[in-house]
Amino acid sequence: MRLGAFSISLNVQDLAASRAFYENLGFAVIAGEAAQRYLILRNPDDVVIGLFQGMFERNTLTFNPGWNQRCANVDPFTDVRELQAQLVAQGLAPGTPVDPNARSGPGYFTLVDPDGNPVLIDQHR
Repeated sequence: MRLGAFSISLNVQDLAASRAFYENLGFAVIAGEAAQRYLILRNPDDVVIGLFQGMFERNTLTFNPGWNQRCANVDPFTDVRELQAQLVAQGLAPGTPVDPNARSGPGYFTLVDPDGNPVLIDQHR
């Protein structure tokens, strides 16, 4: 199964402090806005971290179908609705499902792993 680019979405208490911490580890902001309470950072090894202040209850594993680690479009890719259908067929139940009637475009669904870790499958295109 091809889930797309991977990142960890961190629930942070102080966006500025978290930004400074990760910049000291070699990460640089590549997207987001502090005014909107989120920043996306990447390091030279293409590791991506999202910092989200007050947007998530827990740290979340995030996959982006249709993107690579540099947020560039990849083709072909498996649409988020097809990924959801495959996982449902394997017995997994989305916590927040994507509308299966939408044919294409942005969409997301969530899962929770056996240890309670949230997983977000978030397609931007």
